[in-house]
Amino acid sequence: MSGSGTSPEGTTVPIGTHALVNGAVAWLFAVTGPIAVLLSVAATTGLERDVVNSLVLATHVIGGALSVWFSLRVRQPLGLAWTIPGAALLVPALAHLAFAEAVGAFLATGALLVVLGTTGWARRLMSFVPLPLVMAMVAAIFLPFALDVVGAFGRTPLLAAAMTGTFLVATAVVAARGRGLPPVLLALVAGLVTVGLTAPSLLRGGPGLVLAQPVLVRPVFSARAMLELVVPLTITVVAIQNAQGFAILRTAGYEPPEDRLTTACGVGSLLGAPFGAVSTCVTGPVNGILNASGPPESRWAGGVVFGTLLVVFGLAAPMATDLALRLPGTFIAVLGGLALLPVLTASFQQAFSGARWRLGAFTTFVVTLSDVTLLRVGSAFWGLVFGLAVSWLTEREDVRALLAERR
Repeated sequence: MSGSGTSPEGTTVPIGTHALVNGAVAWLFAVTGPIAVLLSVAATTGLERDVVNSLVLATHVIGGALSVWFSLRVRQPLGLAWTIPGAALLVPALAHLAFAEAVGAFLATGALLVVLGTTGWARRLMSFVPLPLVMAMVAAIFLPFALDVVGAFGRTPLLAAAMTGTFLVATAVVAARGRGLPPVLLALVAGLVTVGLTAPSLLRGGPGLVLAQPVLVRPVFSARAMLELVVPLTITVVAIQNAQGFAILRTAGYEPPEDRLTTACGVGSLLGAPFGAVSTCVTGPVNGILNASGPPESRWAGGVVFGTLLVVFGLAAPMATDLALRLPGTFIAVLGGLALLPVLTASFQQAFSGARWRLGAFTTFVVTLSDVTLLRVGSAFWGLVFGLAVSWLTEREDVRALLAERR
């Protein structure tokens, strides 16, 4: 045991290993695959190394601090970081925009998010999106993580078999006995042992402790950058990233403070933008991992662990990014996929088990899974748009019931 939390009824709930391990796994997930995406974007767009380290510092310290604050404040497992789709928008944009123009758009996006959060407009707009459609979007986004576990057997069969086999055996033991170490922790240990035995050089060497230095980027506010980036970035945060996180939290039995979190995303974006950071958001996969197991009353501790480690990672960005990128890609793919399995199965159940919104949910799932990009906005947003359109056309009784509930 590592401490205790308080349930809604006021009773003390021990903080066991599940919350702590989930926080550590969520952190490991957030600083490996996503950081690789960020560094790939930086390399593609030609950003200087000191600017890259500065934006890694800002995104992780701000996201981590907000995660710790909200997890402690509202006693919910809340993970905030930076938006991966938002970073991907920079690849085509920086082909004809200066990075300073993108920074100006980041600031404008942050201001817009503050307005949407403080007025409650974002929450009110998203309240008209049925939960089955949102969970269908979440299922489509998380499904590739599960498929990556299967794909890892073709690339690194020994590593995939060791981690998956350990996870399944541990899950069976926990199911039979009702207790035991978190299966994902044992899968992590099995993976590290396998990597140490088969590729020990990956775990050795690397740079010494080097702290990241913030670099201020003077923003340039141009009409072309505003038109190209502000709306897609805002949609990415509100209707994709935050929508996932909020839906996962509601499914887990929480009532997330959506307006305050949207405002916090705006404030985080405003604070990070001068250092080159992309917009802050409530991340779907991280919140999925934080809610994978353990008593709901003590899962907030996982958010604190996640946020604290994220701050440390940001401060040591030059060293931390090197260490993160030296881990095998299949190691992270398998670990993330296994950790998200409980949330993925719950997402499918929430999306398709009921009698309402079936065609709309299926449309959302298929469009989101297609990974199509229209008008520089990703498929998750269009999945919701087309899902709603299909429901409005074919599921009129469900639509009327939703409108009646919102009156």
